[in-house]
Amino acid sequence: MSAIARYLKANGKYVAGYDRTSSELTRKLEEEGIEVCYEDQLELVPKAITEEPENSVIVYTPAIPKDHKQFNKLKDQGFELIKRAQLLGVISQNKFTLAVAGTHGKTTTTAILGHLLKETGAEVTAFLGGISEDIQSNLILKGNKVIVVEADEFDRSFLNLSPNFAAVTSMDADHLDIYGDKSELEKSFREFAAKIPKDGKLFVKNGLPLEGIKIGVEDDSDYSALDVRIENGHYVFDLKTPTKNIKELKFNLPGKHNLLNAVTALAMAIEYGSPTDDDLARALFSFKGVKRRFSYKIKRDDLVLIDDYAHHPTEISAVHQAVREMYPNKKVIAVFQPHLFSRTRDFAEDFASSLSGFDEVLIMDIYPARELPIKGISSAWLLEKISNSNKELVSKDEILGKLKSTDSEVIVMMGAGDIGEEVEKVKKALLNEA
Repeated sequence: MSAIARYLKANGKYVAGYDRTSSELTRKLEEEGIEVCYEDQLELVPKAITEEPENSVIVYTPAIPKDHKQFNKLKDQGFELIKRAQLLGVISQNKFTLAVAGTHGKTTTTAILGHLLKETGAEVTAFLGGISEDIQSNLILKGNKVIVVEADEFDRSFLNLSPNFAAVTSMDADHLDIYGDKSELEKSFREFAAKIPKDGKLFVKNGLPLEGIKIGVEDDSDYSALDVRIENGHYVFDLKTPTKNIKELKFNLPGKHNLLNAVTALAMAIEYGSPTDDDLARALFSFKGVKRRFSYKIKRDDLVLIDDYAHHPTEISAVHQAVREMYPNKKVIAVFQPHLFSRTRDFAEDFASSLSGFDEVLIMDIYPARELPIKGISSAWLLEKISNSNKELVSKDEILGKLKSTDSEVIVMMGAGDIGEEVEKVKKALLNEA
């Protein structure tokens, strides 16, 4: 949503919005001249909007609760209403569009793809689902010839897009509060893939039940990372393409899941027509990552603090693999904030299994987001299922004390709620103590 706000502001529109809490992201928007209110009060809707309903559009996401006063008042007054995903479809309409979908990996893949195209000279606008460390924004504005978008499967939003190229990075069960079961989720992905025109291209992680250009790591996919190794803290690999091998590419993000994201982005950029292997290699190596996707907040020999958006068991397992690969002999403590009561209920056993692999586990209360509590579903209930005996339920106020007293050398903080705000507090406290 904030990327669209930035895009509209850059195109000369007056933009204002609502969020339930202040965050680093909303504060940045305010610094950029976008008004944000944090209370659902009718009088806080800017007059520039209420006085010109014929010139105003209300853009919303499914996260807005049904009893939201501002939203319902504007709706009753006859304002034009459009979902965020629908507006993204309008913006990308009649433009060559590259869309990245998947239950995991789409944000990082989209960010890498946008970065590759920008750095190799394409006239690109890219809407990212996270803040790129390279530009400290979720919007790349370098021309309007090609559009890169993150295609969100939640609420079937990605069906509003009409991509020329599309990638599907994963199709694990998720958002069962929307889909009911995995088969309905997979059906939605097939509908998304069917939107690609005959002269378009679909890029698919090897093993998924879709036909397209296969993407993999150390396998026989159309595009695959081969001879993968770690040198000086980054991956070095050869990229197998349908026509040749590109030797000695370097990539800074840890984890095989991120390497797969990189291969997907490289494949899409190459098929789009990015120039020269050397340009692509330089662009890939210069990519710094996405905030809250295995983001290093502290990186010392004696202390590492990692922030990650992981909120699904598959993502937690990917973070665990990356941490163990980078720090094979160090003790690791995980702090996890579950996101949504329904997701915690639906994947409780898988959450317990993925979290049990860490040396220590601290579980925060469930972040409710758009949901009301579900009877019997709590962090204490989830904690009981974790087989690791070094586990504890913690409040926000207790996190600092627990992390200051741990003997773990690597701290991983994960979740899609407001745990990101806590990470900054932990970082400052640990650095000041040091």
